[in-house]
Amino acid sequence: MQLRGIVADTRPLSVRPFRRLWSANVVTVVGAQLTVVAVPAQIYAITGSSAYVGLSGVFGLVPLVVFGLWGGALADVMDRRTILQVTTVGLILTSAAFWLQAALGADNVWLLLSLFAVQQAIFAVNQPTRSAILPRLIPSDLLPAANALNTTVIQAGAIAGPLVGGALIPLLGFSALYFVDTCTLFATLWAVIGLPAMPIEGSAGTAPGLRAVLDGFGYLRGHPLLLMSFVVDIIAMVFGMPRALFPQVAHESFLGPPDGGLAFALLFAGIPAGAVLGGVFSGWLSRVRRQGLAVVGAIVVWGIAMMAFGGAVGLAPRARTLMLWCAVLTLVVGGAADMASSAFRNSMLMSAASDAVRGRLQGVFIVVVAGGPRIADVLHGASAAVIGTALTAAIGGLLVLVFLAIAVALVPAFLKYRPEPGETQA
Repeated sequence: MQLRGIVADTRPLSVRPFRRLWSANVVTVVGAQLTVVAVPAQIYAITGSSAYVGLSGVFGLVPLVVFGLWGGALADVMDRRTILQVTTVGLILTSAAFWLQAALGADNVWLLLSLFAVQQAIFAVNQPTRSAILPRLIPSDLLPAANALNTTVIQAGAIAGPLVGGALIPLLGFSALYFVDTCTLFATLWAVIGLPAMPIEGSAGTAPGLRAVLDGFGYLRGHPLLLMSFVVDIIAMVFGMPRALFPQVAHESFLGPPDGGLAFALLFAGIPAGAVLGGVFSGWLSRVRRQGLAVVGAIVVWGIAMMAFGGAVGLAPRARTLMLWCAVLTLVVGGAADMASSAFRNSMLMSAASDAVRGRLQGVFIVVVAGGPRIADVLHGASAAVIGTALTAAIGGLLVLVFLAIAVALVPAFLKYRPEPGETQA
């Protein structure tokens, strides 16, 4: 019984539709991460330019923002099962197009970037819808556990996918990786076909346009506790995400080669590894009632971990090997804290919002999750050029704590938030 209270709470898997989706995600996340590795690698192989690789960020972020918001609005007026079925077929077709261009040796960077943009647009419609259906499948008290299970699978793929993909590209080529991704997506199609119909409860039938998106933001404005769930995440990611520093830290502080190496790999794996460990030992999440306080506590741990990361980098010249492992450990701790924060914040959105706006709020959630770290990349990179990597990371972690304290002081009710006990609405 004690062990069951520590390891991941698997009770959500007793709900058949969720179990099908989660099991399919175990399969598809591997293929998806192979494509995540293959696209930038193929761009670089075609162009020999990191500038073009960086351009993929623009081609990915713009449709993610635009279609994430629009897709969330769409998910509040259409049957969500239908949206998931259509977008999953779209993802299969775009993945097949990736495979075809690689198999034919097209070697056209603009074709590749265009396919990537289309894929991200479809994903941006699919993902808010996929998240918005959870409260219709899972009792509210199990939503943190369900979100932790989903996050664990995604983060495990973020570790395994690049390692496997990087090893297979020289052996099998890009087309093989895209083909695997295409095949694994059929598992998701099988799962969403088996979902029950999900018409929107309380929907006014508004067309999913700009007005509907603005109405979603208006809903947030009238619900400060939900708005705070976004604000605290922006604070944590914008000021505390140091991933843009990893290449320079690995090379300069830990004397790794300029094009990668062990230190580079360990730093990049640290946060996802922490998220996976946090997910494996997430049994405590379902017992937490004061979810607002839990979010704040998790972000405090994240900020302190990033300060400690900066300290380990600063002390690297004195004991490089020891400080490398200390730096990785701080990232692991931060990753576990971020997993807990994400699970609780997403659960708050799902349980506290009405069904008629869940899609739009999940669209905003996707934009925040995707946009915050990208803003952090710019800020951390610019700051490191002036004050160095160690000080940048340490000050970033400190700013997380400062701005978090200000946000909580402005909306103290966030600390007291408890979800109302309830059943699924399906």
